[in-house]
Amino acid sequence: MSVFAHLVSLFAGALQPVFAASATAAAIVLFTLCVKLALHPLTRAAVRGEKTRARLAPRVAELRRKHARNPERLRSALADLYAEEKSSPLAGCLPMLVQLPVFFVMYRLFTASEIGGEANELLDHRLLAAPLGGRWADALGDGGPFGPQGLVYLALFALTAAVATWTYARARRTARDAPQLVAPAAPAGRSGDTGAVPGAQAVAGMARMLPLLSFGTLLTAAVVPLAAGLYVVTSTAWTAAERAWLTR
Repeated sequence: MSVFAHLVSLFAGALQPVFAASATAAAIVLFTLCVKLALHPLTRAAVRGEKTRARLAPRVAELRRKHARNPERLRSALADLYAEEKSSPLAGCLPMLVQLPVFFVMYRLFTASEIGGEANELLDHRLLAAPLGGRWADALGDGGPFGPQGLVYLALFALTAAVATWTYARARRTARDAPQLVAPAAPAGRSGDTGAVPGAQAVAGMARMLPLLSFGTLLTAAVVPLAAGLYVVTSTAWTAAERAWLTR
């Protein structure tokens, strides 16, 4: 963590002539962008995997229908299909998993009272009137939602909500245009097989719920230290723009 603190301090020193007292906040944003840029190759690979899975959706649906009564055979057939296409159902999770340690280090950095046995001076740094180690609850107790600190959080929440809304709209549009995993219904008069793919309703329900998770960043920004909130909002905004560009 001390290495991480050194990097943030190094960036802050370089940005201080431009951002003055808010240089550390700007350094967090810059550091986050560097992390996201380093992860860009993984994100490109994840998007390629998502496109492959979308293309394979009709074949997956057919395999689920064909092996509905034989789960072992279904798992084997799906594994063979993804191996043939050099893809994985979990490929899109890798960039997110790699970022988690960085977020936890950022959270710890601005909640620890000491770093390497010395007082954590980063806790006293600010974004305008709000300390980077403070939370929204602290701002509410010092001037209320429209006080000097509260206004900083309101601006952060407004940016977070704007990014979440855009992400939500794109996710809904993508889900609507994606191939469906439910086969056509059986012709009238036929009994038994309805053509529904096993588990398709659960998948469809999850697809409807996932876009709502973009608003979880609002809750995160409200409860974590301001520094961690800046990391989350910057990361989310980059991800939204990056995915829009990669899936254009």
